[in-house]
Amino acid sequence: MYKLMITLGLFLVSGAVLAAGNAKQGESLTATCLACHGANGNSLVGSFPNIAGQNEAYLYKQLVDIQTGARSAVLMTGILDGLTSQNLEDLAAYYASQTPARGAADPDLVALGESIYKAGIARKNVAACTGCHSPTGQGNGLAKFPMLAGQWAEYTETQLKAFRSGARGNDGDGKMMRISAMDLSDSEIKAVASYIAGLRP
Repeated sequence: MYKLMITLGLFLVSGAVLAAGNAKQGESLTATCLACHGANGNSLVGSFPNIAGQNEAYLYKQLVDIQTGARSAVLMTGILDGLTSQNLEDLAAYYASQTPARGAADPDLVALGESIYKAGIARKNVAACTGCHSPTGQGNGLAKFPMLAGQWAEYTETQLKAFRSGARGNDGDGKMMRISAMDLSDSEIKAVASYIAGLRP
């Protein structure tokens, strides 16, 4: 029994190693990604997200969700068709290894954005963003919470509004993001998205 447990343990460890993403392999799969996400995962326009330096586990989850239809991403329709789970792991590893972009916050929105990000909005029961995404916007890779620092404000606004309306719902059974965004006004979303753009990794 003891030998069986050791053998099974080694098999599981080996499986985990084999399933790990290979950044070099991932780079060879990026030809269709360049137009929207840039050469290294930093997009040139705010409608497409910066994915360079993003947490690998989060990237992989989003790729799987988009491929399976759990997350709607119209502009990515068909792009991930035919890619294996290992391919998606490799893509996630490549983009996670790249240097993230740095953005800037609108000075007029910093005070409100910082207040929401760091303290939430108590009267609306909106939780602070720092609990999941960290004070500097690094996120939490193990929990699959994304890095937000430096993300385009336009993209963050769009995603928060999608969570608010329920158009995006791949935040788990706890509906963490849908609940957090539910009572945010457009101006509050704009402010916190701008603040996030100015965070430094």
